[in-house]
Amino acid sequence: MSREESIGSLVNKLVNYVVERLERTWFFSLRFAIPSRVVSPLSYLGMLTFVIFLIEGITGGILMFYYVPTLDGAWDSVARINDEIPFGYILRNVHYHGSNAMVFLAVFHLYYQFFSGRYKLRYEMLWVTGIILGLMTVLEAFFGYDVIFNERAELALSIGASLAENSPVIGVVIREAVFGAGFGDFILRSYTYHVFILPVVMILLIILHFPRNMIMDIPMISAITGGIFIVGGLFPIELGGKFGLAPPTITVPEWYLTGIYAFIRTGLDRFITGGLMPALLLLMFIVMPFVDKGKKYRWQDRPLFTALGVTSLGQIAVTTVWGFYIDPDTSLPFVDRIFIDPFSLWMSMLLIAFFSFVGTYSFIKVMQKSAEAKKVAKKPPFIVNAPVNISQKWIWVMLVSVILFMVYLNLLAFQAYESGFHNLALLELGGILVSFSAVFHLYRYAKDALMK
Repeated sequence: MSREESIGSLVNKLVNYVVERLERTWFFSLRFAIPSRVVSPLSYLGMLTFVIFLIEGITGGILMFYYVPTLDGAWDSVARINDEIPFGYILRNVHYHGSNAMVFLAVFHLYYQFFSGRYKLRYEMLWVTGIILGLMTVLEAFFGYDVIFNERAELALSIGASLAENSPVIGVVIREAVFGAGFGDFILRSYTYHVFILPVVMILLIILHFPRNMIMDIPMISAITGGIFIVGGLFPIELGGKFGLAPPTITVPEWYLTGIYAFIRTGLDRFITGGLMPALLLLMFIVMPFVDKGKKYRWQDRPLFTALGVTSLGQIAVTTVWGFYIDPDTSLPFVDRIFIDPFSLWMSMLLIAFFSFVGTYSFIKVMQKSAEAKKVAKKPPFIVNAPVNISQKWIWVMLVSVILFMVYLNLLAFQAYESGFHNLALLELGGILVSFSAVFHLYRYAKDALMK
């Protein structure tokens, strides 16, 4: 037996050994499928969210080597990561924009599952764990940007602490338990929540939330990752002023918290507006599988619940926009510039709720009547759209062109980083990943065309 055959036999024995023992674990009860053709990413938004969770874990784990979770060292260590640590600027931008992408995809995944009625397929457990996972994702991102301890972190602290403290009966106990008794406690606890407690809870929930059949589309994963790199290059995260040293400025929290921030700025009861109302929204989604017992799945066939979903989106949109509002009159005092008239906020919410619910419900009802009328009328001839056919020659021309472009981007990214243009390097790294996605898609299309 040759050396190559001996190595091959050893590898096969090792693989068989591992597979035979993994068959007794939960991991092999899952079925991973890599599609041979292009599949709509809407079908596996949850998997894309999980992939970004892994990216956050990898980048965050590397950043942990250099971060110092103390009152004096938090901001300085992040500044050192940003300016001195090799590839630290890239890692920090990818980690930050990845957290935003994870929150966005989690919300997108929630609403896609809601409007498609997926929770009707005996998926109550997956649905409820998914809602809790979405909440954990927002909390994970919240504590993540708090650990920088800049001006935005101070604003986030005031939001979180005020909501906890205004909780009835045990508000002070909750605030001290979660945020501690001072800024030093706050930084250390935020760091613990961000890197240990919440990730562990999320991993346990993910195990319960995973469906049996999962799609792993490599080019789409590459495209999403490349998109995060590109956004990081175009919109680099700012370090912000160090808390307590920088002059006070007006700022707003991340986009997924501006809705709650808008409620707090009205001066009304913070627990009711900033705590209870978002909790009612989550409760609406949690009880949906137990309330919507009909046998129809499509959003067109469920006008009431579809209208509720559109109305909730409208409420999220209008409060988010209000959260970004700052009075442009710079002559006004700080408090007056950030104050939001409660009457204006609530009236806009009521108007959006009315028009979104009534408009959606009426539109679906008109669609249903129109569909019934078409059933009675003579059906038009079914027209099949002609498929797009590309010759093998042009498939290979495009494939080689994209590969050469990807190689070119590699050289440009290396040159840009060595020259100190980190934003440009990050942008070009994203282009490399998107180009790889295009190569994979073209290869898949060419393989399918050759088989025909």
